Amino acid sequence: MPQTARTASATAVRQPRPTDLFADRLLAVLSGQRPVHWMLRHTAGRAYDDLVGLAARGPLRTRGTRPVVHDIGYFIPRTGAIEVFARIAAGDRLRALAFRLEQGPDLRWRCTAVEAGGPRPRRKDD
Repeated sequence: MPQTARTASATAVRQPRPTDLFADRLLAVLSGQRPVHWMLRHTAGRAYDDLVGLAARGPLRTRGTRPVVHDIGYFIPRTGAIEVFARIAAGDRLRALAFRLEQGPDLRWRCTAVEAGGPRPRRKDD
């Protein structure tokens, strides 16, 4: 193998997975570190409205210890869709965050569903 090929592969930057990126983004919004509109271009369908409602309740806000993503798991029900769960740690407490990602025709991932801290409130159109 030529020296340039070895060097290029050894110095390649690992791209973060969409599951990790979105877990961090959603945590930032639901813990009050970022405004909800920060996720506007990263959501599709009802997900933005659900996120607005969740952010108002502040399910991942804490006093003192800043919450962090502790663990992530996912399931791929079909090509272009990922169902994700994340455990959010804040001090000695663990909380749950679940969301769905779908890849659009432009190959960008968007959040299409999000839930945190228990069942979501019923909507009129449910």
